[in-house]
Amino acid sequence: MGKGLLRRYLDYPVLWKILWGLILGAVFGLVAAHFGWQDAVETYIKPFGDLFVRLLKMLVMPIVLASLVVGASSISPARLGRVGVKIVVYYLFTSAFAVFFGLLMGNLFHVGSGVDLGTGAGKAIEAQPPSLVDTLLNIVPTNPFESLSSGAVLQTIFFAIVLGIALTYLINREDERLRTAGTTLLRAFDGLAEAMYLIVGGVMQYAPIGVFALIAYVMAIQGTKVIGPLTTVVLAVYVGLVLQILLVYAVLLKIFGIDPVKFLKRAKDAMLTAFVTRSSSGTLPVTMRVAEEGMGIDRGIFSFTLPLGATINMDGTALYQGVTVLFVAYAIGQPLSLSQQLVVVLTAVLASIGTAGVPGAGAIMLAMVLQSVGLDLTAGSPVALAYAMILGIDAILDMGRTMVNVTGDLAGTTIVAKTEGELDESKWKG
Repeated sequence: MGKGLLRRYLDYPVLWKILWGLILGAVFGLVAAHFGWQDAVETYIKPFGDLFVRLLKMLVMPIVLASLVVGASSISPARLGRVGVKIVVYYLFTSAFAVFFGLLMGNLFHVGSGVDLGTGAGKAIEAQPPSLVDTLLNIVPTNPFESLSSGAVLQTIFFAIVLGIALTYLINREDERLRTAGTTLLRAFDGLAEAMYLIVGGVMQYAPIGVFALIAYVMAIQGTKVIGPLTTVVLAVYVGLVLQILLVYAVLLKIFGIDPVKFLKRAKDAMLTAFVTRSSSGTLPVTMRVAEEGMGIDRGIFSFTLPLGATINMDGTALYQGVTVLFVAYAIGQPLSLSQQLVVVLTAVLASIGTAGVPGAGAIMLAMVLQSVGLDLTAGSPVALAYAMILGIDAILDMGRTMVNVTGDLAGTTIVAKTEGELDESKWKG
């Protein structure tokens, strides 16, 4: 009987389990607040949430290192010609715009205002990151292993990208010893990445319990006033995602002579699949079919650009990070300065290269972006509580951001194919 219940729990979609955890935690927290059980909630319930936060922190740096090395190594020197340069420049350009829209929406909607987790927890977090110039200079680590162990995010990102590109060159050397060494090391990082994704899956099975505990504590302390701010976050993210499609992808397509309306009609299957599955990688077969059959893109183009995009192009995730970082900052009473927001742009763009195309991975990377501006995800801190609030609605946000991730991949691939003369124009008539 016990195994049957466990199996049913594991088979039940994580999305719905987290939503149930959010709802039940909110209800429990309100009941606790009504009866004055706040101390009991903090003593007996909140530690289960703190455990969830510690599990998340355990995952961040290994995922950053492994996924970035594998992602950077996917850019083969043999194909890093015109197509490679064009698509990488496109991905970085659109990711920067995505973070900008995220920060713009976060500031316009003033997400997180009124939550006051810093006051509610007894103290505010003092976020004192280095200046922008120091941050740019410190991207290059003096000791990569120390950077990894101390959680220095930007330095680890830089080292992982350089190492991934170096492995690519090793794998393509004529010397068999070098090829074997490069392939072996890459397989080790690939294995580490896959193992970490497996652990993520296990942690996400515990996520409903952690979300229940943290949300119950927040609601017991804060009451119903947190519902409005969470609704505002969802609205801000989705408005930003729409702007990303209409003001970035559509405009770029138009500039290169491609009808945006026809593009969206042909891309709808991939967009809907991404929305439902919440996985860029899982949607890849559909995206490739749409590229070939619906848009007439040459296989030699999309077989390179789309898998690369599913690995390194996460515009929706970058936009989401812009909004949610501001939510956390406002919620703890520490609004970010302009220089800190520029650091968010830089970190989120670089982080999008390593954000795995699997459901919920953006939430892991959010912890990394928070850390880059001095908002450390420490168990029991106001930052952790605000993060848990975002995680409770993360599935709703994940559907929209994954759809935009895939749409951006297809738009970039179509533009590159058009500039290379590898787009079947007959597919676009009528």
